[in-house]
Amino acid sequence: MNLTNNTKVAVQDLHLYYGDNHALHGINMDIYANQITALIGPSGCGKSTFLRCLNRMNDLIKSVRIEGQVIIDQKNIYDKDVDEVAVRKRIGMVFQQPNPFPKSIYDNVAYAPLKHGIVKKGASCDELVEKSLIQAGVWNEVKDKLSEPGTSLSGGQQQRLCIARTIAVEPDVILMDEPTSALDPISTEKIEALMLELKKEYTIIIVTHNMQQAGRVADMTAFFHLGDLIEYDKTETIFINPTKQKTEDYITGRYG
Repeated sequence: MNLTNNTKVAVQDLHLYYGDNHALHGINMDIYANQITALIGPSGCGKSTFLRCLNRMNDLIKSVRIEGQVIIDQKNIYDKDVDEVAVRKRIGMVFQQPNPFPKSIYDNVAYAPLKHGIVKKGASCDELVEKSLIQAGVWNEVKDKLSEPGTSLSGGQQQRLCIARTIAVEPDVILMDEPTSALDPISTEKIEALMLELKKEYTIIIVTHNMQQAGRVADMTAFFHLGDLIEYDKTETIFINPTKQKTEDYITGRYG
């Protein structure tokens, strides 16, 4: 695949095995900078497994073997000289269930930047916490209770706190694994608006089982089925004029 100037992540012939189970079959796709790319497909089709390949989270599973390349800014993140912890700093992750640390709202955001030496305690840390919470659209709701536990917030606020925590380490790419599936419609709407705002600064890749959500927020959509990337194109093309029958069948609800 051609590496264009706009390509942020180039996935080349990516295979993943859980022991003898061949879970991803030679995935090739270019993911573009400052766009939202949605991964759709039925449960168990490989979307979340693929997403976790992009920040080496599958390395934490003993039985996993990965072949192929994930090139981010011209460097394969699976090269032997690449530190997976450094990869996870550059490629942030927001999970399905909001998972704030059992710490204060302030410490949830400050913890990783302090640990990685991005800031020191004091005014610069205060500024980073405020900026991250503003970017995550939750500052006005929490600014008077930064010392309260992150777990005291509502589900939607907790998820925006987790997004603030992710962007506080200044990643290049943000991965989101069904970030609104545990949330109510109003919180979902806020997170979607936030994603559209964040893509000005970040490249976002989202797994969603909600096709309406993909239609609302994604620039590009990839349809996975049983470990294969069936089709990948502009979102409107995938939804209105897909080239593969399997894609059309899924989108029109013939299976799912």
